[in-house]
Amino acid sequence: MRERRQFEVIESRQMDHLRVFHDVARSLTTTLELEEILLAIMDKMANFFGPERWSLLMIDPDSNDLYYAIAVGEDSKSLKGLRVPLGQGVAGWVASTGNPLVVPDVSLDPHWSAFARSHPDLKISSIACVPIRSGENTLGVIQLLNSKLDLLSEYSISFLRILCDYAAIAIQNARSLALIQELSITDDCTGLFNARRLYTMLEEQVTLIAPTSTNPLEKAHPLAFSLVFIDLDYFKSINDTYGHLVGSRLLAEVGSLLRRMVGPEASAFRYGGDEFVVLLPATGKDAAIALTLALCQGLRDATFLQSDGLTLHLSGSFGLATFPEDGASVHTILRSADSMMYDVKNSTRDNVAVVGRGRLMAAGGPISADRKASGRR
Repeated sequence: MRERRQFEVIESRQMDHLRVFHDVARSLTTTLELEEILLAIMDKMANFFGPERWSLLMIDPDSNDLYYAIAVGEDSKSLKGLRVPLGQGVAGWVASTGNPLVVPDVSLDPHWSAFARSHPDLKISSIACVPIRSGENTLGVIQLLNSKLDLLSEYSISFLRILCDYAAIAIQNARSLALIQELSITDDCTGLFNARRLYTMLEEQVTLIAPTSTNPLEKAHPLAFSLVFIDLDYFKSINDTYGHLVGSRLLAEVGSLLRRMVGPEASAFRYGGDEFVVLLPATGKDAAIALTLALCQGLRDATFLQSDGLTLHLSGSFGLATFPEDGASVHTILRSADSMMYDVKNSTRDNVAVVGRGRLMAAGGPISADRKASGRR
């Protein structure tokens, strides 16, 4: 009878654990939101182990330290922005070694009792900290302080390890999804955004501005944005002379130049072939003209592919339009900037044309005095 009762208890506990695994697995297959899945995993873990405080720390691959992704039972505001160097503290030691740490009673462990005494604010009596691993890589750690259960139980530790495996799957899935999303909006040659991302961001800009505009032709709209189309002059001759591999490296350097020159507040895109686009949020026509002229001059002054033993020079045909005065929809603002670019391409090249103001520079020369003046209000 005693053996039967013991079997029933074990069977009941195993069924509870199976239900936990089922719930976590279902979370993994019904959502790709990392925080939602990790919270579900950590909630199940907390119900099983009953810790006073628990947290999930993730490794930042850029700074190579730990940050708090989830923390319960502690002042989450005080932990926000807190970084734990690898090798330091409980979580840092587990993350750096990749080994789990289970100390049911820190007073019986010389090393961790000394750590607890030196950090009285943590009020540590027991520790369980397990790495979240994917292959040979540690992604983070799950840390439990002052758990109520016997953490030396092999079964308990196996249960915690399985939950960590689930967390690793969730993290890897989220990173894979982020990479797929990044690849879907990024041009693989230049590293700039692609045309797909351009259309999305234009829709966002138009949606942001359009409801506040009572007059689509208003020229001094406070939320205006500007759009610059760029076509590299005579780029085909470079491909014909040096080959497409050199052409691709040249496009990459042009992309890098544009990214540096437009800064973090603007976005640069490879539209296709040797055409680029720059989106200037919250930028009216006058400010956009100044930046576009600087881009035109910067492209003209740059020397490309010096690391390949070449000294190539480029110029570009630039077209500028401003929303909403030059087009009150995504389609019309694109067409306006594109038509200005083609106006330059089919005439002088190496120039900037602006809707309503024409070409701003004498062919191949500095900005003419009358055009410069017309660029001011």
